[in-house]
Amino acid sequence: MGLFLNTETPFEAYREMAATRFFVDKTLLIDEILEGLTCDRQKYVCITRPRRFGKTVMADMIAAFMGKAADSSLLFDRLAVGQRSHCRSHLNAHDVFYLDFSRMPENCTSYEQYITRILNGIKEDILEEFSDIRPDTEKAVWDILGEIFRLTKKKFVFVIDEWDAVFHMSFVSKAEQARYLDFLRNLLKDQEYVELAYMTGILPIAKYSDGSELNMFDEYDMAVKEKYGQYFGFSDKEVDGLYEIYMRTTKRPKLSRDSLREWYDGYHTALGDRLYNPRSVVCALRDNQLANYWTSSGTYDSIFSYIKGNVEDVREDLVWMVAGERIEARMMEYAATANELNTKDQIYSAMVVYGLLTYEDGRVFIPNKELMNKFHELFMSNENLGYVNRLAKESITMLKATLAGETETMAAILKYVHDTEAPILTYNHETELSAVVNLVYLAARDKYRVEREDKAGEGYVDFIFYPERRDADALILELKVDGTPEEAIRQIREKNYALRFTGKLGEGRKYTGRILAVGISYDRKTKEHFCKVEAL
Repeated sequence: MGLFLNTETPFEAYREMAATRFFVDKTLLIDEILEGLTCDRQKYVCITRPRRFGKTVMADMIAAFMGKAADSSLLFDRLAVGQRSHCRSHLNAHDVFYLDFSRMPENCTSYEQYITRILNGIKEDILEEFSDIRPDTEKAVWDILGEIFRLTKKKFVFVIDEWDAVFHMSFVSKAEQARYLDFLRNLLKDQEYVELAYMTGILPIAKYSDGSELNMFDEYDMAVKEKYGQYFGFSDKEVDGLYEIYMRTTKRPKLSRDSLREWYDGYHTALGDRLYNPRSVVCALRDNQLANYWTSSGTYDSIFSYIKGNVEDVREDLVWMVAGERIEARMMEYAATANELNTKDQIYSAMVVYGLLTYEDGRVFIPNKELMNKFHELFMSNENLGYVNRLAKESITMLKATLAGETETMAAILKYVHDTEAPILTYNHETELSAVVNLVYLAARDKYRVEREDKAGEGYVDFIFYPERRDADALILELKVDGTPEEAIRQIREKNYALRFTGKLGEGRKYTGRILAVGISYDRKTKEHFCKVEAL
């Protein structure tokens, strides 16, 4: 078994994955890839998706199905692609190079060490596989493979995972990144020995100019390309199936189906289909606990790194997004070599690429609670965000004052918000007031599930705060511009908004805390805020 050529590594990885409790069969991707190859001669495919969206699993799957390294018939016969008879001729029928570019040699500190491991590994594999030809290993890899093709007519499948890993390695210079792209071009572009090149990564392929580098690849991202969208991420139906398994096999299950939707749903394919973050769903079901699985590791945790160059323009939008609104944006190609993001469209495009925002119908927004928690951390910790950071910190005091019924303190904080003279604070409509209220209660997200305009009783309420603890106080907030807090509370009572807590809070758990009605109003003439808190 070689290091890269006909290695059993992807087969073993996929076999183990397919045996897990929460496995989802996505093998029909193989059928689509083969259809493109045989019917359209589409042999260069690059799939880009945010991290933890199943790219490596799919790469393992394709290599395990097509590669000669191991007999995978028993594995795939029970999966969807096994029922497609026209795919059988490709099962374990190809010589496959499987290259995971995120792997490095031990104690790697330079690009030379990194790329030498790959080059030498490929050459050693070729020498072992084609010992009868005795290829000249002093030649370039592509020259050796070209010679083998001329002598044997043998072609190869290249499955490349994490193609863009080089661009996240601190020791790789700009010049070396360019050398890396040249390496990929020489290895793959217009080479007669390439039968199929399937490549995955986070970043779209960098294109410097027409006719150069890797422009032979057809690229498929999540935001604008429809093809292959259903194979990366979990659909509602797939999560329904996993949840049934969870309920059957988990001792004392604690998660509700709605909680999975709230925490991990919200991404969209270009066709408009909703997607869940697959790793987070599986981890939550496995651990029987909701947590920030996707955002807890990796090099992309700092959202601020994408907006710090344009704070003035972006921070107003961030307030709206945290308030649940969607912001108009135009998706732009985000090159792997781009260091500076100078416009809002560039910043939002990059954040969509990394999965920090999602995109639908020309607008970007925060997809779910898992990501909302990261924006919460951003607002609370980065002073460069100016008044947004200050107001977020005030939210701790605002929550305490609300729970204690200290309405004067609440009004004083809202006045402080208004005195910041932020552009968002026009208060010409309850939407603006709603965005600010969301900000001044930001700290509540640590202890509450916050829902806006939730169907409650006989109408729609502005905010409901569902406590995570069954004995904590719940909050129902109603907002009024040019009204009174008494009117707001009267509406809460008359519309029976408190009925929203029946059966929802704990999925059958008895709720023992108080339900507090909170009325907040703003008078546009006097510029004053008024608050009232009553127990229902």
